[in-house]
Amino acid sequence: MATTMITTLDRSSRAVARGLSDISIRNLFIIPTVLFLIVFNIFPLIYSLGYSFTDFRASTNAPANFVGLQNYRDLLNDPYVWSNFAITAKYVIISVAGQLLVGFGVAMLLNRDIPLKGLITTLLLLPMMLSMAVVGLFWKLLYDPSWGVINYALGLGNFEWLADPKMALYAVALTDIWMWSPFVMLLSLAGLSAVPKHLYEAAAIDRAGPFYTFFRITLPLVAPILMIAVIFRTMEAFKTFDLAYILTSQPTAELISIRLYKMAFQEWQTGRSCALAYIVLIMVLAITNIYVKYLNKVKER
Repeated sequence: MATTMITTLDRSSRAVARGLSDISIRNLFIIPTVLFLIVFNIFPLIYSLGYSFTDFRASTNAPANFVGLQNYRDLLNDPYVWSNFAITAKYVIISVAGQLLVGFGVAMLLNRDIPLKGLITTLLLLPMMLSMAVVGLFWKLLYDPSWGVINYALGLGNFEWLADPKMALYAVALTDIWMWSPFVMLLSLAGLSAVPKHLYEAAAIDRAGPFYTFFRITLPLVAPILMIAVIFRTMEAFKTFDLAYILTSQPTAELISIRLYKMAFQEWQTGRSCALAYIVLIMVLAITNIYVKYLNKVKER
C-alpha cells in the first residue's frame, strides 16, 4: 500500500514538474516574441499614428503641434498624391498579372515528365533568391542605352528605358516580373501536383479536349492557391520601393512608396508622411480584404 502511494506521488510530482517545465519553455519562446512585436511593430505603429495628427518635422527642434485631420485632408485633396496612387495601381496590375501569366505558364510546362525537371526548376528559382539591390543594378546595366543588351537584342539603338517616365514604369514592372514569377511558379506547381489524376483519366475517357480539361478541371482546382499568390504579390508590389528606387526615381513616375520616402526623409514632413503611410496601409488592407473574400468564395465552389 505504501509502495503504491509513493509511486502515485512520484508520478504526480513528475507530471507537475513536466507541466512547470512546459510552461517555462512556453514562456521562454512566447514572452520574447510578444516583447519583440510590441517594441518593433506595435509601438512604432501607435507612435507614428500620433504623429500623423501633428505638424511635426524631424529636421527641426520645434515641438509637434496637434492639427487634427488636416494632414489627411491635405493628402486626400492633393492631385499629385492621387497621381502617385494611379501610377502605383498601374504598376501593381502590370506586375502581378505578368507574374501570374509567366509563373503559371511555366508551371504548366514543368508539370510534365521532362528530362532534368528538378535542375530546370532550381535554376528558374534563382532570380527570387538574389538581393533586390543586385537585381536592380543588374537590370540597370541591361537597360543602359549605350551598352545594354536589351537595346542591342531588340535593335532599339540608344533608346532610353529609364529616362522616359512611362517606359520606366514598364521597365521596373518587367524586372519585378522576372524576379518574382518563380514564386508564382512554385505555388502553381504545388497546386497542379495536388490535382487528382483520376479526373484527367475520366476526362480522357469522355474525350474532353485540352480547352475543356483546363477550364473545367485544372483552373478551378488550382484557383485557390493562385489567389494566395496574387494576395502575396499584390501586397509586395504595392509597397515596392528598393527596386524602383535603384532603377529610377523620375518625379513623374513615382510610386507611392517613393513619394512617401521623399516626403519623410528629404522634405522632412514627418507628420504628413505618417498620415500618408496610414492611408497606404488602409488601402492595402482594403484590397487584401477583397481578395480574401474572393478566395473564400473560390474555396466554397
